[in-house]
Amino acid sequence: MLCSRLRPSLPRLLPLRMATTAACRTVVVKQPELSDTLAFEDPKAFKVKSFGELLRALGVFQLCSIPVLVNNCGKLMTMARTILGRRGFSLLLRPSVYAQFVAGENESEISVSMEKMSLLGQRPMLAVPIEEDLGESTGEKRYDDNMKAMLECVRMSHTNAWSKDPMMQLKITALLSPELCVKLTTLIAQQPYDLNLVVRAMDGEPIKFPGLDESEVAHFLCSLRRLNQIAEASVNKVRVLVDAEYTYMNPALSLVTMAMMKKFNKDGVWIWNTYQCYLKESRSLVLEALRLSKEEGFCLGVKLVRGAYMDKERKLAEKEGSHDPVHQSWEDTNASYNGSLDVMLKAISQKPERYRIIVATHNEESVRIAAKRMEELEIDKDGGSVCFGQLLGMCDHVSLTLAKEGYAIYKSVPYGSVDDTLPYLVRRAQENRTVLQGIRKERDLLRKEFYRRLSLRGGS
Repeated sequence: MLCSRLRPSLPRLLPLRMATTAACRTVVVKQPELSDTLAFEDPKAFKVKSFGELLRALGVFQLCSIPVLVNNCGKLMTMARTILGRRGFSLLLRPSVYAQFVAGENESEISVSMEKMSLLGQRPMLAVPIEEDLGESTGEKRYDDNMKAMLECVRMSHTNAWSKDPMMQLKITALLSPELCVKLTTLIAQQPYDLNLVVRAMDGEPIKFPGLDESEVAHFLCSLRRLNQIAEASVNKVRVLVDAEYTYMNPALSLVTMAMMKKFNKDGVWIWNTYQCYLKESRSLVLEALRLSKEEGFCLGVKLVRGAYMDKERKLAEKEGSHDPVHQSWEDTNASYNGSLDVMLKAISQKPERYRIIVATHNEESVRIAAKRMEELEIDKDGGSVCFGQLLGMCDHVSLTLAKEGYAIYKSVPYGSVDDTLPYLVRRAQENRTVLQGIRKERDLLRKEFYRRLSLRGGS
């Protein structure tokens, strides 16, 4: 039976969602006083870095602050690889950009990076840099290979003593074609699928999904079984955080993720979903996820981000003449993020065993707000229900300060060869250009620590 009550929990295509979103924009969230203990101003936060690491970070961040380089990094890297050849390009990239943002290529290299991270009180959240967009689908064998890579990520996260509560990231489009995700999104808007239908398909039942042809049903069933295998391998071992992607496929991703939650999150938060707060609908999505988790009886894990696909979303909306899904101002996005954060923290304060959140942000104000609200709501810093997250190689002054103050802090850690991670790095650079170009404070703190080291050397 198709379940109409799922309609509000899925995409922007739904009229009810749009109405709820509009209402949510009028909500004013009272901001708490910011914590005085989290200043993020001390350059000594970088004292644990080697002299070489300081130089590398300064050089990379200086390049990242140049808009023309960030905006054209894909073309520039392609040209460099053509001129230098594969080996020469790898020799150029490995000690610089690659070393700054990637943990390594194999398990031994990753282990070295993770041991350093552990000494700093930080935890890894491994990320296999595999994802696809429209026109990039590569067939069932490739998806099976991607599944094996994800299972290897589960194994590494679990068997190595890198974290007492390991996490990893998962891109569903590495296992399910983007084209089918788009079609499912359209079908869900017309007649939502029952979560139980998807769960039964994960269990191996030959389900017939309305609106899909025979080949699409076959691929969907294979993809659901792949996801089921990853979830089965991770439950009670590793927490799997499913990434959000583009609005034209997010509803399908949410459907699959919620079905995984219903099946695997009965007694704990093992499967998480991501909510992008630069979208106007984000708070209504969080509220609906809370409602659905109560109604369906599963635990809810939320990865809260501002989002990274803003330019593409706006261009697509303009091209199609459709509603712009992105907030019109940075202030509105901040209010959306902090409002959704407050909703989740209140829920956690009431039932910490049923809800979890990772405050995944480089925004210092949001971090302080989260810390202050945790204190007001008497949520333990390291109790497991709330943690913080930033990207590897970025925002270390925030990450190190949080770890020093006793908060659970994760770094998103991509790994793989230069060739495997290059598309990931280019895509992240394009999507996070605003963050990359706004790292002046971190660059200044690194420079202060660099000069402090020089003065110490000069005085010795």
